[in-house]
Amino acid sequence: MSRFPRGFVENSSMEEPKIGRRPTICFRPINPSDLERLEQIHRDIFPIRYESEFFQNVVNGGDIVSWAAVDRSRPDGHSEELIGFVTAKIVLAKESEISDLIRYDSSKGEETLVYILTLGVVETYRKRGIAKSLINEVVKYACGIPVCRGVYLHVIAHNNPAIRLYKRMSFRCVRRLHGFYLINGQHFDSYLFVYFINGSRSPCSPLYVQNTNGVIVESWLHCRDLAVLVLNYMRSGIKSVASKLTMNHEEKGSKWLKSKDNTRCLLPTQTKRNLASERVSSGYDYV
Repeated sequence: MSRFPRGFVENSSMEEPKIGRRPTICFRPINPSDLERLEQIHRDIFPIRYESEFFQNVVNGGDIVSWAAVDRSRPDGHSEELIGFVTAKIVLAKESEISDLIRYDSSKGEETLVYILTLGVVETYRKRGIAKSLINEVVKYACGIPVCRGVYLHVIAHNNPAIRLYKRMSFRCVRRLHGFYLINGQHFDSYLFVYFINGSRSPCSPLYVQNTNGVIVESWLHCRDLAVLVLNYMRSGIKSVASKLTMNHEEKGSKWLKSKDNTRCLLPTQTKRNLASERVSSGYDYV
């Protein structure tokens, strides 16, 4: 079992009171008085069920950090009621699933990452920048930790609004994880997004490829794979030049060596080697 629950991002369909014309959205830590509301929103938003231990850890400020979004303009004692939230956890970079994407600085000691566990905003408060502000709170918190190298999260592959949000916020989609989520007996893929901070950069290079639906998407290749690509390109170029030189030599030196039907036999052109066959399988797709 994972040391912490798999992250999930979704929007709520639960019924909420109407919003005033000018809501006053504020952010604060989640506290014990939020427990019942926090559990309710998670049940209504997410298809994944979280254990009681998770919620206790959040509200009591254990090893999970959290922020609540509230609307101070709401009447009838609802001004401190959660209308959005984000929970996150600090993990060691070298023990994370993106350890191979981090450039380490041995002089900084144990480097860390912040992993976003859950993020949600109730439906009536959507499209007001609340989710973006909650993520910014996490990023600001992470930037205040000198040894933190980035913020990362998972999002189910069909959650297009969340994916668009992360891309607008300069998160990098670095991997597609097949069957990452198990929901009601069915597996769903996940995208892994990373926001690098404190001078950290991924040892990768961005490329753009066409996915199975014909959509151009950003792709990331490790430097190892990029080196293989360059090497193959150089080999192909050298072989192409050598082939042309050979052909010219054959043509110049064999003008009198024609076949009976007055044709020449040429060597077939060498095709480029497939990069995919060169790549060492990592168990992940780069997307």
